[in-house]
Amino acid sequence: MLSFKLDMDRIPLDDWGKPEDIGAATVEGGVRVSGKLLFGSFTSPVSGGLYAATQGKYRVTYPFHEHATLLDGMLAITDETSGKTVIYGPGDSWIIAKGTTVLWDIRSPHIRKSYLAVTTANEDKP
Repeated sequence: MLSFKLDMDRIPLDDWGKPEDIGAATVEGGVRVSGKLLFGSFTSPVSGGLYAATQGKYRVTYPFHEHATLLDGMLAITDETSGKTVIYGPGDSWIIAKGTTVLWDIRSPHIRKSYLAVTTANEDKP
């Protein structure tokens, strides 16, 4: 079992580079991303772990379905298809369907989330 609690110790994460290094595009700022894969692998159908990013904005089209919970920081995510923006703080969660293009607006010096990514063929969107 993997537990992620708001008051847990913050383990060091691996440097994953810029948003471009993970398939995204920087829109504003010098965003840096990091993470730690704790379940599965980058090529397995289900994986999960921790992810962090520094302040700024980037755009990404999700290559997987994701459920995530924000552990640290303040973040606004805009679904670029609907134009809907939701602001998240610690303890808030979301689900983003594979193929959805979103704008991440990291409003605090950094954010950290736990996530579960699924790459199965289910393409249903709400």
